[in-house]
Amino acid sequence: MKKTLLALGLTMASVMPLSVNAADYVIDTKGAHASVNFKVSHLGYGFIKGRFNTFDGKFSYDPQNVTASKVSVTIDTTSLDSNHAERDKHIRSGDFINASKFSTATFNSTKVTEKGDGQLAIDGDLTLHGVTKPITIDAQFIGAGKDPWGGERAGFSGTTRLQLKDFGIQVMGATTYADMELYVEGVKQ
Repeated sequence: MKKTLLALGLTMASVMPLSVNAADYVIDTKGAHASVNFKVSHLGYGFIKGRFNTFDGKFSYDPQNVTASKVSVTIDTTSLDSNHAERDKHIRSGDFINASKFSTATFNSTKVTEKGDGQLAIDGDLTLHGVTKPITIDAQFIGAGKDPWGGERAGFSGTTRLQLKDFGIQVMGATTYADMELYVEGVKQ
C-alpha cells in the first residue's frame, strides 16, 4: 500500500505543473523611495515639472514569469506639487484636473510584457479626471535584493505620455500632454 501511495504521489508530481508564485511588494512611499512625477509644456517656451506627493500601491513580480506580474497604484490628485502654490491651486482647479471632484487617480495593470534586457511594457487602465483609458508604461527593471533592515526590495522606473484631452482635461496652447516619470521601489511582503 505504501509503495502504491508513493508511486501515485510521484506520478501526480510529475504530471502537475510546478507553479512559482510571484512575490508581492508594497510600494515604499513612507521612505520616499518612490515617486510619481510629471512634466508639461509651459506655453511652448519651457517645461514645468512636478509630482504627486501622496500615493500608494502594490505590485507582484516574478523574474521567472514576468507576464504574471501585476501593478496597482492609487494617487491623491490633491497632492499635486509643482513647487509653486498659486500654479498648483490653478492646476488642481476645475480648469484642469478638478482635484476637489476627482481626488484620486488609479492605475491597474492588465498585461505585462517582457521586452528583454530588463525592459517591460506594462499595459493597464488609468482612471484620471473621472475617465478610464488604457495606457502603456515603458518600464525598466532596476534591481532586486536584500535591504539593510532584513527585508527584500525590487525597483523599477517607467515613463508614459498622457494626452490630456483623452481624459477630458482642458488643453491650453502647447500644453496638450503630460509626460509621466515613475520610480517605484517595493518592499517584499
